[in-house]
Amino acid sequence: MNEPQQVTGFFTDEAGCARGIAALRNAGFGKPHVFAPFASEAILAVLGGARSPVRLWVLLGGLVGCASGFALAIGLSAEYPHVTAGMPIVSLPPFVIIAFELTILCGALSGVVGFLVHARVPRLELIPGYNAVFSNDRFGVVIDCAPGDSERADALLAWAGAVEVTTSVSSHTHGDAASEEK
Repeated sequence: MNEPQQVTGFFTDEAGCARGIAALRNAGFGKPHVFAPFASEAILAVLGGARSPVRLWVLLGGLVGCASGFALAIGLSAEYPHVTAGMPIVSLPPFVIIAFELTILCGALSGVVGFLVHARVPRLELIPGYNAVFSNDRFGVVIDCAPGDSERADALLAWAGAVEVTTSVSSHTHGDAASEEK
């Protein structure tokens, strides 16, 4: 039985899940797949993950929207002048409204696009090791390891507070968990 093993730990709380991830990382295992019923800063910190880059998409979209709002209003006023009581043709205060609206619109749309890109949506196949209870009320830590290391990973997850630990033949065939996600 030389096939890679997949060890899955089921946790009831986020602190235990974070302890399990830290124990696996400290023992030299690669980066595990982690499933949680809600977003967790503690788990993200233990995994060493960075904050979401979606906020950069929103900022850039908002800046583009603001610039294009001013360009649209100024361009249209310059192309089709409407002289009213000797007031200037290009007057910025009324154009701020258009720029603001396009800032919000472009920022929101670019945020949605950024989210979809970074979430890799649509995901056409499930991540190996996913279990439906991870979306309900359990946290899950799934690690791919060599057959000889599965008992050690099992013991580490049980020590961290896993209510259940299962071992199965890994469905991953393209390397270890350290090279899967960066």
